[in-house]
Amino acid sequence: MKKLLLCGFLLQLAGWAAAQAEMAFIDSISIAGNRHTKDYIILRELSFQKGDSIPLTELDLRLEASEKMVLNTGLFNIATVSFVGWEGSTNRVHIRVDVEEAWYIYPVPVFELADRNFNVWWVEQDRSLQRLNFGLEFTHLNLTGRKDKFKAVAKYGYTRNYGLRYSFPYINRKQTWGITGEISFSQNREINYATVGNKQVFYRDPGRFLYQRFRTEVGLQYRPRMLVTHTLIMGYRQNKIDDIVARELNPDFFLDGRTLQRNFSAAYIFTYDDRDVRAYPTEGNYYFLAFEKEGLGVFRDRNSLVLHTAYEHYHLLRPRWSLGSRVRAKLSLNREQQPYNDNRAAGFGKNYLRGYEYYIVDGLDMGYAKATLRYKFLQKELRLLRILPGQLREMPIKMYLTANNDFAFVNDPYPTPGNFLHNRLLWGAGFGLDVVLFYDKVLQFEYSVNHLGESGLFLHLNMNI
Repeated sequence: MKKLLLCGFLLQLAGWAAAQAEMAFIDSISIAGNRHTKDYIILRELSFQKGDSIPLTELDLRLEASEKMVLNTGLFNIATVSFVGWEGSTNRVHIRVDVEEAWYIYPVPVFELADRNFNVWWVEQDRSLQRLNFGLEFTHLNLTGRKDKFKAVAKYGYTRNYGLRYSFPYINRKQTWGITGEISFSQNREINYATVGNKQVFYRDPGRFLYQRFRTEVGLQYRPRMLVTHTLIMGYRQNKIDDIVARELNPDFFLDGRTLQRNFSAAYIFTYDDRDVRAYPTEGNYYFLAFEKEGLGVFRDRNSLVLHTAYEHYHLLRPRWSLGSRVRAKLSLNREQQPYNDNRAAGFGKNYLRGYEYYIVDGLDMGYAKATLRYKFLQKELRLLRILPGQLREMPIKMYLTANNDFAFVNDPYPTPGNFLHNRLLWGAGFGLDVVLFYDKVLQFEYSVNHLGESGLFLHLNMNI
């Protein structure tokens, strides 16, 4: 009996030793190239820490995943995570992280379009210089080296806008809680007061401001795991329009002929982000869920509860070929008629449909699905002028050919006469050329056609600043 117990113990010991032999032990981690960014900001993005044990079969995958997470902070142009020392007898490894910091400071003059996109300004607004904003915008993407972002704006021209925004991602030792704050004030002498033919209709008075907006928000962010983030935002908004808008042009702008709109708001946002490159992904998944409540009972100017949700999936078919699909939806849980300025559905921000860049669609509910097939035909680094800062002397560039196919549907229970794109299936498709600069600056040149038989060449730009 004793011999059997001894044999069993020896077998267990041998199994444990074999299992340990198949593990890599992270003995130490060193970081190089981060002149401004704190070490712990980079360590937070690694899928392992000093003292961890990792199965040898997973080590390469963990290193690759950590590289992607470090790059996805937006703080670096280049990041490599590798092991540089291996102690064979104990499987102890030393991990080295090499980074090249991106350019963080953008104190640049503002010269931007006030319209929804370049195509509307170029074609429908006849490239009017009156529809430009100019001024100064100062952005620091990594103010104290702790991944904290600061932005100050002073704009003039079409929109007079002043604003401050600051985000500090980690306020506790575990690096799980963060805070954000924002305040802004805007004035316009021209206002989009209605939608006719699914296009914006404007009224302008050079002698006075027709539309004034004040907004302030504070947010609390919780990131318990690498890929998961919870955000709670509380805000206050106050908007004011001129009497001529409320009484003559569109009494439904704020509803009931109001000239003043005030409300407190609360929003909860959940995100799961497993994309390889967030600015231009080719692999991974993204989930988004948000509940937004406008009007908390203090004022009666607004009363809405909206659910926003999105899912994105990207699959690398071959080293140069990838397929991406995106689904996004908006559902108004409060079915009352909403003010005109809050009844946006398709045509603004990310909620655009290829081939419909000249149109907007108002409504309480919206859903769209987009699919894109991409072929990467160029990847290289361009050497720029030596007089530029070190981070800008070499520009990584990637170029893709794309084939696109989009569908959308907007539900508008309170349609206004003269609009025709609501409550019907919309379709757009075409081909394009995507250019990715500095890892996260994306230019898209697309030729698209819609279900109306209209076609055109469209430009989209995302600077991720």
